[in-house]
Amino acid sequence: MPKSLAGNVVVITGASSGIGEAIARRLADEGCRLTLAARSVDKLEALAAELDADTLVAPADMTVPADIESMVAQTMARFGRIDVMCANAGIYVPGEFADGDIDELLRMLRINIDAVLRCAHLAIPAMRAAGEGDIVVTSSISGFIDVHWEPIYSASKHAAQTFVHTVRRQLAGTGIRVMSLAPGQVANALWGFHKAADIKRVSAGERTHLTSEDCADALVYMLSQPRRVTIRDLVILPQNQVNI
Repeated sequence: MPKSLAGNVVVITGASSGIGEAIARRLADEGCRLTLAARSVDKLEALAAELDADTLVAPADMTVPADIESMVAQTMARFGRIDVMCANAGIYVPGEFADGDIDELLRMLRINIDAVLRCAHLAIPAMRAAGEGDIVVTSSISGFIDVHWEPIYSASKHAAQTFVHTVRRQLAGTGIRVMSLAPGQVANALWGFHKAADIKRVSAGERTHLTSEDCADALVYMLSQPRRVTIRDLVILPQNQVNI
């Protein structure tokens, strides 16, 4: 039987849109208490106002270490604990490496990797003290295969996977689970989908893309397993994705 998530304190980075927003809405329905983090204060506050949940808005730029530290400190001050760190924030920069903007590519690494490490590193002490906790990284199918049209993005997700697999073993016996959610193509704003009709066409019609809500449902499945169960990697693909 899935365990209840009601009352859990969950930090969600990248919560202002896409998968992060869908996770926030889904976990609010589960009765979780939420810290919503992203750069867009207006979007976070609008989302928080819609949710029937105890919610903390913590504006944070994932390239700024002090912002991440403040996000965690505010969460501890408000809720007294962190049950789940959902390191979801990420950006996507495709294209030929040789022709790309190296500063943008390195910024992607700071968000997709450095921020994940900082979020986990700051959450672990509170989780150790509590004797349990979950760290979930939003990864990608690109972390399992070498995608030639997105080399640095793929490299960032390979690094995320290695982090999940190795730190999980380091934390064995502490009660902390370390997991990754790795979707294929997702029809949301990050990937250029803004209209509901287009999202429905490629998800429900062509079935070439997942929705952000599919990813949120998968996360709830991972978190609701008994503590003895770790879903180390959950790879979810659209039924008809054929480019990988």
